[in-house]
Amino acid sequence: AFENRLAFRAQVRPLHGSGCGQQQETVGMETRPETFSVFRTQENDPACQSEQHLGQYYTVPPSHFHTVFPHGLPPRYQQQVKSFNEGCVMVRQPALELISHLKRADYSKPTLRYLLFLNGIKVWGVSWQWTQNINVLLSIAHLWVKNCKELLPSSYHASRFDQPIQASNWLRNFRTTNEHFQTFIKLRQRYVWTKRESTEEGRPLGELVDMGVSRVKSSSDVVGAVLKELRLQAGGTEGGFRLAVAVDGVNGLWGRTTLKKEDEPCTNTFIHLTVAPEELTLVHNLRKMINNDWCGGAVIATLSQTGCLYAPSSAYLPQELLGEIRSHDYILEGFDSMDPFIPVPVSLYSEKEFESCYLYYLDRHWLQHPHSQTEEGKKELIFLSNRNPSVLERLCAFL
Repeated sequence: AFENRLAFRAQVRPLHGSGCGQQQETVGMETRPETFSVFRTQENDPACQSEQHLGQYYTVPPSHFHTVFPHGLPPRYQQQVKSFNEGCVMVRQPALELISHLKRADYSKPTLRYLLFLNGIKVWGVSWQWTQNINVLLSIAHLWVKNCKELLPSSYHASRFDQPIQASNWLRNFRTTNEHFQTFIKLRQRYVWTKRESTEEGRPLGELVDMGVSRVKSSSDVVGAVLKELRLQAGGTEGGFRLAVAVDGVNGLWGRTTLKKEDEPCTNTFIHLTVAPEELTLVHNLRKMINNDWCGGAVIATLSQTGCLYAPSSAYLPQELLGEIRSHDYILEGFDSMDPFIPVPVSLYSEKEFESCYLYYLDRHWLQHPHSQTEEGKKELIFLSNRNPSVLERLCAFL
């Protein structure tokens, strides 16, 4: 049946959803027809997708790009969305496995941690519409440990450093993603910021977030207060909620940074020392969030070669990316901190997934070279990419 797909690439057939997520939204300037190609599914709600949808593409509503991904998408994917006039994601086994775990988890028990790792594949996250009273915290860890334009001594802890710009941006994204539940969460503690400014106990969480956005100097400490309140209240009996902590490139929380600090002057010059990750207020607070000493949620993390700044380019296993290199020996500080976790490996495209991606590129007129549209051209793409999604996307960009 798989081989027969090649005979009717241009044909379409109706694919009916399961009754969950039947409403379709207009994507960009395009109106989706009633019939979908064989590589598409009308089931656009990831919570309702199953094995029968494997290898098929579903459409992400345009509104979700702003509300679910306010931090932005990878530049290459953003360009693809603009070129294709739609945002589509393939249903893959790791996503189905992760969603299945989340549905069956006992949220009254300590938080489970799920770690997605890959062999040479770039993962930018797992998309799931959190419709089951689940709220999302999303952080891109490696952005906090490199290329920071402003680093200030912490006003709360003398041995730490604040990153006010990064903290303010995180609060803005948090406000956009979780706007629907910031009013009913009430603070359990009083927070004092200056002699004249404080946030009283019982005030809405959204008020605390707004204060951090408007008072950039205090934004790093506000992030810590927000995370603390969420840990205290997640899964509670009084208006309890479920909390998903999603961290892209979690290995960036360990190892080394590219940030420098100025030490005491020595012989008319300043000695610049590298800032350790644990010295950053944001990293310190996020490490607390991915501990499994709280209930009512889940930690979903991905490993990234980008996030491990000084690891070998061939490294991809958790033991390699979560360790710190010292004299060519690995110090598994990050691995020990994340253990125990549930591993979710991400593999290369299967034959079915590659065929689906190939047909999708043809459908979007992304493959313009005549040879790329032949059987021999497709075999060359398989050989050159080894069915690696990232490599395939880059190869096809030139065709």
